[in-house]
Amino acid sequence: MVLKTVQRTKIPTIICGDNSKDIFLLLTGSFDAARPFYPQDCFACCKMDAMKYSTLRSIVRFIMKFITDIEVNGTENLPQGNVIVAANHLGRLDTAVLLCIIDREDIIMPVAEKYKNHPLYGAIGRAANAIWLNRFEADYSALREILNRMKGGGMLALAPEGTRSKTEALQEGKMGVAFLASKSGYPVLPVALTGTEDRRVADNLKHFRRSKITVTASDLIEIHLPAGKGRERAMRLATDEIMCRIAAALPEKYRGVYADHPRLKELLNN
Repeated sequence: MVLKTVQRTKIPTIICGDNSKDIFLLLTGSFDAARPFYPQDCFACCKMDAMKYSTLRSIVRFIMKFITDIEVNGTENLPQGNVIVAANHLGRLDTAVLLCIIDREDIIMPVAEKYKNHPLYGAIGRAANAIWLNRFEADYSALREILNRMKGGGMLALAPEGTRSKTEALQEGKMGVAFLASKSGYPVLPVALTGTEDRRVADNLKHFRRSKITVTASDLIEIHLPAGKGRERAMRLATDEIMCRIAAALPEKYRGVYADHPRLKELLNN
């Protein structure tokens, strides 16, 4: 395995009506699917489902201005060309944060299949031509579709952990990012997020406070894996490298299972 650090080389549209509160709830994933839908709800969701990605992104950015304060560090590390953005996954707002800070429209976005029928995230997924992913099985069909899209170029956004962290700290990363990076030749940009925990965001909304969110991008990494024997071990080492880079950019309480990893200690001491 070879790991190489790469040197750094409108007016918003928003739906108006009586259901503005529900749009906020949809954004945070707190929408109550059990309560009855009213005509204005149907109108809003149908309008959102039919919108272009750029318009939905404008709506999300408009709302996020009122409920969050986002600090972004390391944007100079994000290339204009092909790249895999690998970020920790704390809460439902993670996707909204991505839409706020990335202007590109060539995003390759795998989304958990459970959100396919969600009024907001389903609409964003369809607008962004998302790849619906079954997280609980080896979804080879989705994997083939991801690799096929990557051949055409773009920015692949993935959470190596595979799901939101229940502990609000890093979980063990899955090897999918390392595999895709090796197969595609895309460099990996490790990104650390803080402040998007569902519990914290919900509490801030209740008290009319903005959630302070930080986004920190590390240096780009190129991953080359050997063929045949030793490939799986190399993939695990590459995954640990990505996760430790994320951990190094996080406060200590967020480092989770990587807190005592030898590679993290090396990074922190450099």
